[in-house]
Amino acid sequence: MLFGLWMARNDNQVRGVMATGATVLLAAAIWLTIYFVQQRNAGNNDAMLLANSVTWFAPLHIDFAVGVDGISTVMILLSAIIVFTGTFASWQLEPMKKEYFLWFVLLSSGVFGFFISTDMFTMFMFYEVALIPMYLLIGVWGTGPKEYSAMKLTLMLMGGSSLLILGILGIYYFTGATTMDVSKLASLHMDVTAQKVFFPFVFIGFGVLGALFPFHTWSPDGHASAPTAVSMLHAGVLMKLGGYGCLRIAMFIMPDGLAMWAPFFLVLTCISVVYGALSACVQTDLKYINAYSSVSHCGMVLFALLMMTQTAITGAILQMLSHGLMTALFFAVIGMIYHRCGTRDVRQLGGLMKIIPFLAVAYVVAGLANLGLPGFSGFVAEMTIFVGSFENGGMFHRVATIIACTSIVITAVYILRVVGKILYQAVPNKKFFELHDATWDERVAVGGLIFCVAGLGLCPLFFQDIIVNAVKPIFNTIIANAPAVSALANM
Repeated sequence: MLFGLWMARNDNQVRGVMATGATVLLAAAIWLTIYFVQQRNAGNNDAMLLANSVTWFAPLHIDFAVGVDGISTVMILLSAIIVFTGTFASWQLEPMKKEYFLWFVLLSSGVFGFFISTDMFTMFMFYEVALIPMYLLIGVWGTGPKEYSAMKLTLMLMGGSSLLILGILGIYYFTGATTMDVSKLASLHMDVTAQKVFFPFVFIGFGVLGALFPFHTWSPDGHASAPTAVSMLHAGVLMKLGGYGCLRIAMFIMPDGLAMWAPFFLVLTCISVVYGALSACVQTDLKYINAYSSVSHCGMVLFALLMMTQTAITGAILQMLSHGLMTALFFAVIGMIYHRCGTRDVRQLGGLMKIIPFLAVAYVVAGLANLGLPGFSGFVAEMTIFVGSFENGGMFHRVATIIACTSIVITAVYILRVVGKILYQAVPNKKFFELHDATWDERVAVGGLIFCVAGLGLCPLFFQDIIVNAVKPIFNTIIANAPAVSALANM
């Protein structure tokens, strides 16, 4: 796709290359999902399917190693959906369409590479590849204080990366410096003292990208200034690298460190869940509202992982999938409203249900999914998280679960308030009557995301089964390597 974009000579060719590439990518992700299910049903119980490894840097035992399990399969499918819909959401983007899509594809490549990597250093490399394009995509094509937002995002995420590389090197050397393979590292039983030292480095390093309190402040500014498709990919997929990395590296390789640090980080994630929802209530910019909502929902992912029950971890992966779809839908619709109205201020909007009914209904659907209405993806994910969290018998964990549950009510408050103000109040500006509803390309993007949000909500068992089969061996390995983890339930 990068080569095709490089060779494209005009905007129509750029659109054609992107549409073709995104469609092929989505088809390949769907094929991968079907193939994965068929292999599991046929009795193939390998930890990773389609695994392959090529030595990259022998002195440090770095391999270009790839493979997929159920978690990475659904994350790849999510990424492909966001890239496909983001392409059509950017159909009319100006200026420098070619350059924009080149950076967009590079960002997407980093995301896909991260999810298929089974080598710890290769994961980190793709993690950095996914972060670098964000600076230019926001700084050049963004809106508002875009230079400030791009710089703040880059500095904070690079700060997280510096902690992450220290944690990765600590894992490597304190496990004998013989491999970077994640599964092999988990079986080497890293020194307990070293685990306790390096666990917070890795968890915070990934947690910064997952909007862990108090390192979340880059996220609202970055979302508010980013172009529509970049916000979709950023919130829909890029922030999921944080939760995925915390599970795959920090928790899987350092379970004794998890046992020690889980209560501390559980407090921070509980704050993220409630604080993000409360902050969304007082915002007046549509993008800031959804950005703080993302802080709350991504905090819920880390919250569920730290509860350390199989059901809660399954719910965390479902939440990653659900939030990726519904927040991409939110940002797509918000971007389209902003393009027409010239403002995202809820105080200056009103009556949009009469003027642009397709986009207004799409906003309602996104809001209802966000607040966890049954029938949409948000309900399935959040119920699995809270049921799994309450399975943890410790008083501390159950109190934290009850506090986190209050975010559901708070979410309903800000979602319904905004829906009422921008869709059903009197039209504040007569020029709004001249607005046109969604174009065909916008309907493709929005309609595809609505289909996915409703599909996951109505038929969740297909994806839940894929996720459960991947979570179970990870969870069992953590418990087997650190029996102290199971004691967390009795705090």
